Order: sequence, then C-alpha cells, then structure tokens
Amino acid sequence: MSALILDGKALAQKTEETLSARVAALKEKSGGQTPILATILVGNDPASATYVKMKGNACRRIGMGSMQVELPSSTTTEQLLSRIEELNSNPNVHGILLQHPVPTQIEERDCFDAICLEKDVDGVTCLGFGRMAMGEKAYGCATPKGIMRLLEAYKIELEGKDAVVVGRSPILGKPMAAMLLNANATVTICHSRTQNLAEHIRCADIVVGAVGRPEFIKAEWIKDGAVVVDAGYHPGGVGDIELGPLTKRVAAYTPVPGGVGPMTINTLIYQTVDSGERKIG
Repeated sequence: MSALILDGKALAQKTEETLSARVAALKEKSGGQTPILATILVGNDPASATYVKMKGNACRRIGMGSMQVELPSSTTTEQLLSRIEELNSNPNVHGILLQHPVPTQIEERDCFDAICLEKDVDGVTCLGFGRMAMGEKAYGCATPKGIMRLLEAYKIELEGKDAVVVGRSPILGKPMAAMLLNANATVTICHSRTQNLAEHIRCADIVVGAVGRPEFIKAEWIKDGAVVVDAGYHPGGVGDIELGPLTKRVAAYTPVPGGVGPMTINTLIYQTVDSGERKIG
C-alpha cells in the first residue's frame, strides 16, 4: 500500500495564509495593532540564533510584529528574570519565547516559569503544562501541539488507539503523551532505558519518535498499518525512526524533513496570533 504522507510543510503554508488574513483583519479593526512575539536569545549559540531568525521571518510573512531581545552569555538568572518581567508587563507583547538552551549558569526552569500564562505561547511553563494536562485552557508546547494539529488536519483517528511515545522530555515527550491521552488514545510512554522497547512498539497503532537519537527506533519494530510520527532531526536528514523501509507498509508517516519541523514554528505563530486576538480584539 502507499502510505499517506503527513506533510507539515504544506499545512504550515496553508495555515500562514489564514493567519495573514486574521492579522490583517485585527490590524484594520484595532487601528494598526498587530500581535507581537518577543524572542529572547541568551548567548551566541549559532543554532539558537538560526531558530530565532526563522521565527522572526515567520512573523513577518503573516504581517505580525516581532521583538528580538539578545543578551550576552554572561547573563545571570536574575538579569534574565528581570527582562522577562519587563515583557510580561508590556501590553504590546502578546507572546514570549525563551530560546532553549540558555547558558549553564542560568536556572532555565525558573526563567521559563516566570513567563506569564497568557503569553506562554511556546507552552513551556509548569502551570501551562499542568492546565493542558488537566484539559484546562492553556497554550500547548509548540512541537507536540503542532503534531496534534497535523494529525487532526489529516483526519488521523486517535480515540481508542494504542499510542506509544518514545521520549519523556518536558517540552516534547511528556506533553505529547498528555495530549494524546486527552484525545482518548491509550498511551504508553517509553524512553531510552525502557526494557523490551521493541515489544511495546510492535503493539502500537501510533508511534511517536521523540527520543533524540538518530534512527533509534527500528522499522522492523513497527507493525503494518501504523501511523508513524517522527519528531527527530539529525545530520544527514534522518529522524529518530528508521523511516525508509516503512513508507510502503504503514498507514501514514511524517517525512524528515518537512513533517513535524515546520509545524513547530507554525504553532508558535498560530498561538501568538490567538493571544493577540484575545488582548487586542
């Protein structure tokens, strides 16, 4: 059989068209105001700088504003907390993103949790995670929320399905599991130290690779007809799952690149527009 390709790049482009119209309508309605995403970059990590630039470009494509805060690698926790509080208090800022990772001397979790809930459009605070897990109003972590939007767009049935999430990070594996559970899937969380990992995966209708190791999940472990979501990206253009042998025997899969990746930034922008509409509108 020919598998359905869950094309995140195409969906992100389609969503940007809708978001552009929403931003234009909000701008006209409010006399020129648009949603603004503030990004905080601490230090000079090249990869982080590239990600921040991509987020700024995404803002510009749909006509919304961006504010870039760049701090030196010598920044202390207290200094970063002070800048976050300034952004929390700025009524013209509708979303705040602290780029991960920060330098080692900074207490990253304290800084994430200092972002106020209504501006936590990247879904990184403990409060936001807890509210999301309990089914209350909160912005979801960008990557797992992007995956859920992708599955919904392609009408992938989740209710009653057995899902295995391989990975337990606080911004991907754990919120992914909670979102699938909220969608009435039966969820197993595995990780790099899980015993008999292959046996868990063989039972799965839906497999989410979020372990952060190239092709750690082998194609032979995945049953025919499964839905395969690969949230990894590594040098050489491979993900966390050995996708090559699967494309002819699974029901659907996310390509690497072009699957999950584009949905992460798109979801961040999507949630910032939502926040802006709530405040400006």
